[in-house]
Amino acid sequence: MEAVSNRLLKDFRLRTTQSRQEILHLFLRSDYALSHGDIEKEVESSLDRVTVYRTLKTFLDKGLIHKVLDDEGSLKYALCNEACSVAGHHHNHVHFKCVECGQTNCLTDVEVPAMRLPKGYKVKEINLLIQGVCEACSG
Repeated sequence: MEAVSNRLLKDFRLRTTQSRQEILHLFLRSDYALSHGDIEKEVESSLDRVTVYRTLKTFLDKGLIHKVLDDEGSLKYALCNEACSVAGHHHNHVHFKCVECGQTNCLTDVEVPAMRLPKGYKVKEINLLIQGVCEACSG
């Protein structure tokens, strides 16, 4: 996993630091979106709150992670796909929040339906959240 995280940091032109590697490892091990609180719980003994915040902001600014909004207004983060970069996030996909376990997942194989906006409006970002019961909880 260390080789993967080092490659990702290099690909996104980020210096390799202990905090970046530790937080990136969390994203690589997780198959669902993580909140700032989720990350803090995992790294509380080794990283302070400000370091976690700065690392997330750097990852977000560089296109390594993207924001995931949920129905409670809290912000979560997930790894981006290959199309994202410093220039911007280039993926519109659906997020699914399980009402049983509370996990939010990126459904990258489900496309956001085409939207027709009124004249003069321009899309910057689309966030689509579906709520239901995930595969793990429904079985």
